[in-house]
Amino acid sequence: MPGVNSATDTLVSTREQLQGHLQPLRGQKLLIGLDVDGTLVDHDGAMTEPMRTALRRAATEQTVVISTGRSIGATLPIVRAAGITDGYAVCSNGAVTLRIHEDADDGWEVIDTRSFQPGHALATLREVAPDAHYAVELADGSFRATPGFQDASFGVQAIESDLDELMQLEAVRVVVHVPDLSPQEFSKVVAESGVHGVEYAIGWTAWLDMAAPGISKASALEQIREQLGIEQAHTLAVGDGFNDTEMLTWAGVGIAMGQAPQGVKDSADAVTASVYADGTVLVLEGVRD
Repeated sequence: MPGVNSATDTLVSTREQLQGHLQPLRGQKLLIGLDVDGTLVDHDGAMTEPMRTALRRAATEQTVVISTGRSIGATLPIVRAAGITDGYAVCSNGAVTLRIHEDADDGWEVIDTRSFQPGHALATLREVAPDAHYAVELADGSFRATPGFQDASFGVQAIESDLDELMQLEAVRVVVHVPDLSPQEFSKVVAESGVHGVEYAIGWTAWLDMAAPGISKASALEQIREQLGIEQAHTLAVGDGFNDTEMLTWAGVGIAMGQAPQGVKDSADAVTASVYADGTVLVLEGVRD
């Protein structure tokens, strides 16, 4: 069957390409930062059994840090799926870092948050995107959002608030969503707004995540790396979105998913298979002795 042979050839080629980057990491004490959506789970939120097995095995052998734009409530189920009972998780694109350990209440505690005042940015965006939905994530993991805006990535039910109220809050993350615009159209709107003083990443849809200046998954992972004394060269990251580019550039070896946009692939050292072909499994298998 030509289709099967072609898929097999592609898989073999991908493994070979990854090998050159991953071989030097074998036998080392590693810090592995893993994005969630589009990396560990598909965009319907499903994780395959091979992925679950590889993730749990990696978490017992290395320091695996779930590194995601998701809030605390939406991150913890992935931490549990990974079987991580002693380690870290980076939430909200680096604005919140969790320490996972069995002595903490519920098995986790917040050890770092990076907040900012989003009022000016929100006022500016309201002028150019009056029909947008807005949500503010607070340091405790709760959300407040304009009426009708709820999303699974929040991990909790957002409390409805008007935009004027949101502008007064101290946030760890702000989400802006414009359902009627494409990512390209939204990127243009954001550029024209001149929003500054916050970091942002536009994802697969017309969706904007904002954080405090200088905050990213990479900045949070670097703090963890320093605490653990792991060499920079022994860091590995896998992701598929524009909010992963800093992490992929920061890592000793950064791997982009096969379905990632070209701009994300350009920031990586190598490209694995797509999430639908268990591309992250190939990476995690590639660093095992």
